[in-house]
Amino acid sequence: MEPTLIALILATLIVMLIFSRLSPALLFTAAMAACVLVGTIDMQTVMSKATNEGLVTLLLLLMVSIGLERLPWLLALSNRAVKGSLPRTLLSLSGMTLLFSAFVNNTAVVATLAGTLRKNPYHAASQILLPISYAAILGGTLTLIGTSTNLIVSSFLEDVTGEGIAFFAFLPVALPAAIAGLLAMLLMYKVLPRSDQDGLPFNEFLIEMVVGDDSRLIGKTVAENGLRDLGELFLVELVREGRLLTPVSPGELLEAGDRLIFSGDVSKVGILERFHGLRSFAIDQGLLGTNLTEVVLLPGAAVIGQTIKESEFRSRFDAAVVGVHRDGERLSGQLGNITLRAGDSLMLAVGPDFQKRSNLSRNFLVVDSSVASHSLSSGKSFAIAAGMFMAVGCSVLGWVPLATGLMFLLLLMLALKLFSTAELRRRFPFEMWLIVSSALAISQAVMDSGLMGSAMGFLSPLLGSVPPLVMLVMIYVLTLAMTELITNNAAAALMFPLGYSLAIATGLDPMAFVMAVALGGSASFLTPYGYTTNLMVQNLGGYTRADYLRFGWLVSLTYSAVVLTLLPRVFPL
Repeated sequence: MEPTLIALILATLIVMLIFSRLSPALLFTAAMAACVLVGTIDMQTVMSKATNEGLVTLLLLLMVSIGLERLPWLLALSNRAVKGSLPRTLLSLSGMTLLFSAFVNNTAVVATLAGTLRKNPYHAASQILLPISYAAILGGTLTLIGTSTNLIVSSFLEDVTGEGIAFFAFLPVALPAAIAGLLAMLLMYKVLPRSDQDGLPFNEFLIEMVVGDDSRLIGKTVAENGLRDLGELFLVELVREGRLLTPVSPGELLEAGDRLIFSGDVSKVGILERFHGLRSFAIDQGLLGTNLTEVVLLPGAAVIGQTIKESEFRSRFDAAVVGVHRDGERLSGQLGNITLRAGDSLMLAVGPDFQKRSNLSRNFLVVDSSVASHSLSSGKSFAIAAGMFMAVGCSVLGWVPLATGLMFLLLLMLALKLFSTAELRRRFPFEMWLIVSSALAISQAVMDSGLMGSAMGFLSPLLGSVPPLVMLVMIYVLTLAMTELITNNAAAALMFPLGYSLAIATGLDPMAFVMAVALGGSASFLTPYGYTTNLMVQNLGGYTRADYLRFGWLVSLTYSAVVLTLLPRVFPL
């Protein structure tokens, strides 16, 4: 029964990852706990997986990225790269982003660039941000530390063989594929949407106001109160005692406690202050004024999965949510009851302590570059860059493990007071640690239960007639599909055991299959959900899901063709 139970746990995990909105960290942890409950693995095994050296390296790199993302050179170079010619701008920005993303976590690179590039004077944000996201993905594939996907695969390989992937092992395949991907982007840039609006699409932004008990609007119709003709704001819904009224009739009489839902340009929300007794939390707290700040919720933010009301936004961030934008969906109902998701754009009315909060960069990409700016001085910048160079160099030369070098770099950052230990604790990548450690434990359960052996034994007659190259293509394509359906990290964690076991069962060198999982796991060019950087730019550039398909199909096809052509040559089967 044990292999059957493990198969059921694994199938449930995959289905829930694809179709549910539950956190991948929660799903992987629950699946790991189920494997312990079945008795296939014990807690000692789980603890050993949680301290895997490859996983420790990944966690250290993500914490070091807190300091690396504050280096000022990327922003300085990006400002010089933006020119009047869009192709030249895209070539310069994409090349620069690709290079930085090979050595700095690519999510941090896009977070650094997005706010500034969105407000450049030459080109619409929609013509720049998606190419930058794709360039960051391509750059991340070049080295071991460019993307968490590579580090996760290296963690799995080290767990099985005792040795991870070398720092530049990806380069012979990934560099030609990245260059091909950049050329494909330059060919396809004309299909990118052009939006001249500096801001989010009006008909997608949700704003909520409440009719106070003493309001003079009570007893009058919507039309009589002048709520129909507000220019860039439009009354779309009315919530009364839990009932949703839409569309709102001009003759509808207003009552105390009515919640009026507007869509439109949230920067014009101050217009609503002139209506007597029409209130919002931001107005009541004196936050509205001119201090509106736009942010994008990052994956892993503390408020994801909670409603705005449940999240205690004001106490966490000294800010009130004035409006919400979520691309591709028609938001409806009370603002406070909307469950927040990664990638949501929020317009915040911020208080005086907002900029002082140390949890901003952990939760938000702040579009207003004047807020939460922590650029380093020249002296500290050179010290950190030199420290990173030494950590990587010593690792490549085999003098010290990469984890050791990153640990000393982290200590240097703390000594230079780039951040406090409290901020480091808040930004510890706990969800990533749960996902990878749980996935390693689940993989061990699959092996120990005999499930993988039984599956390979069942498939062996079929596999004997399948050419090795076809098997390699199947693993790559399946990993790519999983990446687009769930996330890059979850796809890599799920596909490594299958790819590695398939190679061993058929007597092939597993490195080509390992690399296929790593490179396929990063090849998210068709949806906004497979990769964090794609999700970050979705609302900032006003992209729809169709925009990703139109712009990304040739990038995905070209990148994949080069990867699959070079893999069996660089890593012979």
